[in-house]
Amino acid sequence: MTMHDEAQNSALPTVIELLWGNRPPSRRGPRPGLSLERIVGAAIELADAHGLAAVSMNRVAERVGVTPMALYRYVRSKDDLLLLMSDAVSGNAPEPADPAKGWRIGLETWSRRYLAVLTAHPWMLEIAVEGPPLGPNQLDWMDSLLRALSPTTLPEETKVGILMLLNNFVCGEAKTAAGLSQASADPEEQARFSYGQLLRRFVTPQRYPALHAAVTAGVFTDNGTATGYTDADFSFGLGCVLDGVEQLIRDHDGEPSP
Repeated sequence: MTMHDEAQNSALPTVIELLWGNRPPSRRGPRPGLSLERIVGAAIELADAHGLAAVSMNRVAERVGVTPMALYRYVRSKDDLLLLMSDAVSGNAPEPADPAKGWRIGLETWSRRYLAVLTAHPWMLEIAVEGPPLGPNQLDWMDSLLRALSPTTLPEETKVGILMLLNNFVCGEAKTAAGLSQASADPEEQARFSYGQLLRRFVTPQRYPALHAAVTAGVFTDNGTATGYTDADFSFGLGCVLDGVEQLIRDHDGEPSP
């Protein structure tokens, strides 16, 4: 037997089995109508409505109408529940764009769809990453981006590096947008102390010469949005990242820079 065969036959962690639907819950006194899908759905509803801190085994059990002990027959721990929630809300990844249209539109579509998921479920950003993604939906997103890069001649290792880069970029932008949204949640406070006004009060040319130039140029003038973060901000950052990927492809193919 090869090492690969041994790995295939070895027992997988329970949460991985649950992610792939390969491990049925305990049948010791199951409650009619209760299922893993219903439990995960109830936990997602709690997180969407009240944030990740509101999700506990007790509250989820109460929401589905069972005792906490009954819940543990389906999912082993809160950490496992969080992994199941994260994979479930990821949903289906976007289909790659027509290869004839090039790789760039595929990566842009992927990035915007991923941002939409994180914006709809900002609590996902609070879940600690304790290992590589292994859920079916998460792997679907990985495959989607790599297929978008299939028209290129980049090595597979480089493609995976681009996947990690875009994942980190989108997560970072989503976290920034969520943080600004929370900071400006009070309209009256926002009206009294806008970011631009505060900067003009504290940023002097003697202490912060470069930042003062940006403030003076009106870069931080309030734009009338609720969060201070706009699609233009995301588009600019994404464009810079994709420009870097384009240059990487040119260098690999030996093409001159435009």
